[in-house]
Amino acid sequence: MPESPQPSTELLLRQDEPAQVDLRCYDQSWFDRGRSGWYILLWWLVQAIAFPLTPHSFHIARIFLLRLFGARIGQGVSIRPTARFTYPWKVDIGDYSWIGDDVVLYSLDKITIGEHCVISQKSYLCTGSHDLHDPAFGLKTAAIAIGNGAWVAADCFIAPGVQIGANAVIGARSNVLSNIPNQQVCWGSPCRPRYFRTYAQ
Repeated sequence: MPESPQPSTELLLRQDEPAQVDLRCYDQSWFDRGRSGWYILLWWLVQAIAFPLTPHSFHIARIFLLRLFGARIGQGVSIRPTARFTYPWKVDIGDYSWIGDDVVLYSLDKITIGEHCVISQKSYLCTGSHDLHDPAFGLKTAAIAIGNGAWVAADCFIAPGVQIGANAVIGARSNVLSNIPNQQVCWGSPCRPRYFRTYAQ
């Protein structure tokens, strides 16, 4: 039986082919950041200076600043000083939720986090991406929603448009690229449901 032709390693590995993407054509003029440019710069300045200077347990001060810039945050929420919010006016966080160290809420679109949720260290909630079939590398955004009681463990990536059901658990270092049903314990890349979450009586 004749052997199947193998792909040319030379073709697969060449880096000097002409680019089929022209970034000079990139246009995000349609994108609504929700606030004026100077307001956004002011927020980034406040976040860069005030957040790292507030002691670890001063959640109230950070929540005050986030609310001042339009975030909707419930009572009893904990936000660590190294958490980052791109556009706080596009963020809703329910009561008694925790946002860990180095969490990034890349909120080009709406991010909604329910009550009693935990978003652990270094997790990245990403509401923006690009159209890989568009020669102009067009921007795409989609909202993220995390249900009440969910736990996103450390160093997870949550893709644009993902919804995580109430009381679900996302295992550490998972890549969540599609919706996750309620109360499922999930992990992996891509993240998949593994078993039903139960509680000690």
